[in-house]
Amino acid sequence: MNKNKDQNQEIVLAKHPSGAVKADTFKFNDIDMPKCQDNEVLIKSLYVSVDPGMRGFMDKGDDDAAGNKFKLNKPITSRTVAQVIDSHNKDFKKGDIVHGRFAWQKYQSVSTEHIEKIDPNLAPISTAVSMLGIPGLAAYFGMINIGQPKKGETVVVSGAAGAVGSIAAQIARIKGCKVIGIAGSPQKIDYLEQDLGLDKGINYKQTDDMTAAIKAACPDGVDVFFDNVGGELFDAVFANINEHARIAICGQIADYNEENPAQGPRPMHRLIKKSARMEGFVAYDFMEEFDDAKKQISEWYNDGKIIYKENLIKGFDNIPTAFIGLFSGENIGKQMVKVADVEEF
Repeated sequence: MNKNKDQNQEIVLAKHPSGAVKADTFKFNDIDMPKCQDNEVLIKSLYVSVDPGMRGFMDKGDDDAAGNKFKLNKPITSRTVAQVIDSHNKDFKKGDIVHGRFAWQKYQSVSTEHIEKIDPNLAPISTAVSMLGIPGLAAYFGMINIGQPKKGETVVVSGAAGAVGSIAAQIARIKGCKVIGIAGSPQKIDYLEQDLGLDKGINYKQTDDMTAAIKAACPDGVDVFFDNVGGELFDAVFANINEHARIAICGQIADYNEENPAQGPRPMHRLIKKSARMEGFVAYDFMEEFDDAKKQISEWYNDGKIIYKENLIKGFDNIPTAFIGLFSGENIGKQMVKVADVEEF
């Protein structure tokens, strides 16, 4: 390796953001190449995932029992695909492709307790943090375990062109449901209807009355609602739910950057009236089922029943830009950063 290629860098949280995340939320530091200790591997970052849910970890606060909040002047972490370039553990060899929650660093040494090998035969390695990673798993468990879609039912997915929503919507389609996807651009609507095969896409940015638009698209009402967005979109879909509807709350991207989120209608009365069920969740609630879910998703993918799209942005320097871009709604599919190519050993 030449000197430039050897230069290690990290991205740290420079300050707690107020409202929208900006470039000065982050800081780049040049750091030394790490040393590999016993039962550690030295890894090189290949694909770094950026996800809207990380926004809450950047806030200042004491409500962090799980220890997920990012600390000032410490590296930010996210799900990452990496390659082992040195190993002090017999179970991992140079060249292995692994994934885990790693620091935003070009190179780092990590304990082998915190990494998992990737099977490149299941799907492309980048899918370990997209279709076969937390986004795909969240889509699977939210739709299958909470939504419980049945053939002939009507399913609505908000944020349907994103990493989670696009997989959730396709699972509902596989289950024989009528599927309506909500997104925010003509290109995304084309993607939902033409590429993913959804019954209809609704562009909320070009719709004056979303409640009426949902009613028109779902004349028989909504049986399952998979929500990634929240806010006024939630209110519009919620107004159209059927009796015994199931609502999976996966994300609330409409509120993540709001210091004082708007207070919408209280849902309790309608939940009672409709005997409906609403449940918030994270993928890790179903950790014991991860392997089975990955196997099922990969089977659907290899059978051509599921397609996925990765919005790849190249370069370690562009990780903050990629994260900020999540909140403008520009990306179709999973927003990711390709940091480096796989090396041959």
